[in-house]
Amino acid sequence: MKLRQTTIYDIARELNISKSTVSRALTNHPEVKAETRKAVLELAEKLDYQRNMLSINLISRKSNLIGIIVPEFDTSFFPQVVIGAQEMASKYGYNIIISQSNEKFETEVANTKVMLASQVDGILVSISKETRSYEHLKIFQRKGIPMVLFNRVCNELIVPKVVINDYEAAFGAVEHLILTGKRRIAHLAGPDSLITSRNRLKGYLEALKKHKIPIDESLIIPYDLTIGKVKIYIRHLMELKYPPDGLFIANDPAAIEAIRTIKDMGIQIPQQIGIVGFSNDYGSNLIEPGLTTVAQPKRLIGSTAMQLLLELIDTEVSQWKAVTKTLDSKLIIRNSSML
Repeated sequence: MKLRQTTIYDIARELNISKSTVSRALTNHPEVKAETRKAVLELAEKLDYQRNMLSINLISRKSNLIGIIVPEFDTSFFPQVVIGAQEMASKYGYNIIISQSNEKFETEVANTKVMLASQVDGILVSISKETRSYEHLKIFQRKGIPMVLFNRVCNELIVPKVVINDYEAAFGAVEHLILTGKRRIAHLAGPDSLITSRNRLKGYLEALKKHKIPIDESLIIPYDLTIGKVKIYIRHLMELKYPPDGLFIANDPAAIEAIRTIKDMGIQIPQQIGIVGFSNDYGSNLIEPGLTTVAQPKRLIGSTAMQLLLELIDTEVSQWKAVTKTLDSKLIIRNSSML
């Protein structure tokens, strides 16, 4: 037998009252008698009635839903950001819908369509590595639906953004390696399509320039965040005629894979090569040696982005301001870079 959800028609028929009376009773309308409201609520609970939120949204023009689109859940970064965002949203009575693009542009576009169909009141977005066109996001702007970008942002969309000091963080990470005596420092960089990758590369280059270390293009390898390729890149670097003695890597999963690969090659860390990652992923303190890394305030990123979005929701569109919040990071020094 096919099961179906209980509707207000079922409650109305059972109590021999109109469906409009049931609807008013469920929304605590003052014109409904107390005994009628009590009877409706008791029967609704007995029949496990679930309110049709889409119908209610049409009346109130507000869904109390906020969408969050992230590029991946493979690392601990984005789940922690989402936790921070959800905690902030819950304080103000909002629920969230979460989707991830799996680093695919087409999936990101499909996710935005789901958010629009769900009539979200606002949306937080961190773009995929493939995203170079933003028409699917501009739709929200045209419809007057507030949006905040975080972590992975783009300059084409004039909306609030929450980022960290990627340039300064990368500069400090590379300078740390230099101050430990490393002079031939390689960089496994993220995709050039991402502003975060470009800023971290810039920090790497500026640290070398400050300390008058020649820039060797053969030591800079951009990779597409596919973890399976890391071993190939690391082996290539370590088998150069003049291999690097330092390594700055775009994210911790790649840095952890680099540590495994280098140890398998019989190379000592940090004596022969110092390694610094980025993000302070859960595994960074579990690998041996512990990974020196840049810690990002993940939950604060989420809560800050959500706070900006909630402010937009409560503000007239004409008063919206595209502020950018830049949060600080911290270098966590462990044994992968110094004893």
